[in-house]
Amino acid sequence: MEYLKILAFTHKQIDLKSLGKLVICEQTLDDRLKNIQNELDVKEIFYIGTCNRVEFVFTTAHELDREFILRFLTVLDMGLPEAYMDRFLENVSVYEQVEAFNHLLRTSCSLESLVVGEKEILAQVRRAYEACRISGFTADYMRMIMNRVVKTAKEVYTHTNISKNPVSVVSLAYRKLRDLTITASSRILIIGAGETNKNLAQYLKKHKYSNFSIFNRTVENAESLAKDLNGTAYPLTALEDFNQGFDVIITCTGATEPIITEKIYRKLLNGETGKKVIVDLAIPNDTAPEVIKNFPVHFIEVESLKEIARKNIQERYDELVNAEQIIDQNIKEFDLVLRQRKIEIAMSEVPQKIKAIKSKALDIVFAEEINTLDENSRQVLERVMDYMEKKYISVPMIMAKEILVNNS
Repeated sequence: MEYLKILAFTHKQIDLKSLGKLVICEQTLDDRLKNIQNELDVKEIFYIGTCNRVEFVFTTAHELDREFILRFLTVLDMGLPEAYMDRFLENVSVYEQVEAFNHLLRTSCSLESLVVGEKEILAQVRRAYEACRISGFTADYMRMIMNRVVKTAKEVYTHTNISKNPVSVVSLAYRKLRDLTITASSRILIIGAGETNKNLAQYLKKHKYSNFSIFNRTVENAESLAKDLNGTAYPLTALEDFNQGFDVIITCTGATEPIITEKIYRKLLNGETGKKVIVDLAIPNDTAPEVIKNFPVHFIEVESLKEIARKNIQERYDELVNAEQIIDQNIKEFDLVLRQRKIEIAMSEVPQKIKAIKSKALDIVFAEEINTLDENSRQVLERVMDYMEKKYISVPMIMAKEILVNNS
């Protein structure tokens, strides 16, 4: 794990509004990661962006000193003002080698989450990795890392009570929404049809809310969610002209700029003056600050859920210890798996070389003698050579693995 590195920007050191400055939109992700690979000698990389963290998992021989991190953020080209750049440099969490692997395991098992025990983070990490794998940013090493990450997380969720009576950012948001005693007939606008909004919508559906209007950039995804909720789907571009009023807005998109601007919000009100509810779980927020400032709004955001989340950590402390033991065991096991894989890669050329030796023996070195053999003798010789070839390929690999296991 010598070259495994992680740069992590999380809710623990950075306020969520500032963290939103580092969120990369899907449309520009590939170009930004290509620049990182090309200019910083990074071999494999994937990006994790959730409601409370932005992390880069990658391999490089470079030391993660301040100079490298500054270059990393500069090449990433997020247009960060100098004040934000300094803030991120001062508050970045740096992990290298085994410590990086341990952090990735802890993150995927939700031990580093705002809400300990929520399972969404594993799915988010897997999706983040898969997107980068498909785009060609990861290879065999990250494949092995992720296989172990998934195995470890499943063991933690299966063999501890860390996710018993699960609590998540979504469920906490629903609790706060429920405390406002909105009625089942309330007009609910859902902006974004991603996992977070789908999960929150399921809570609402379960508790008999039924008046939904769903807006999304990809209309097909809005239609799919609308079908499940028996609501109406719209393209995101139709939001500005929506004139049927609302009581609650639930929004969570990957946009890097506010979607609910003061102008759009005023139009959505359609002349109504009562206090509305906005549940904004996006990082950065989808709601412009002017909306919160200039209109009567109950505003629920991730930042406001932190205190409830802290109590959740205290309640699950004993399970944290059990989860950490599982993680430690998997780190030890993975070290052996990694070394075995190195042997496999190092010996991957053995079959070709043995085949070449066999061909040279038959076609050149002993060609004249073989030509004097009758057909039956020739077939016997070829069978013997095929048998020897298989043994010469398998025996060194088996012996090398046995030596590795015994030495461990």
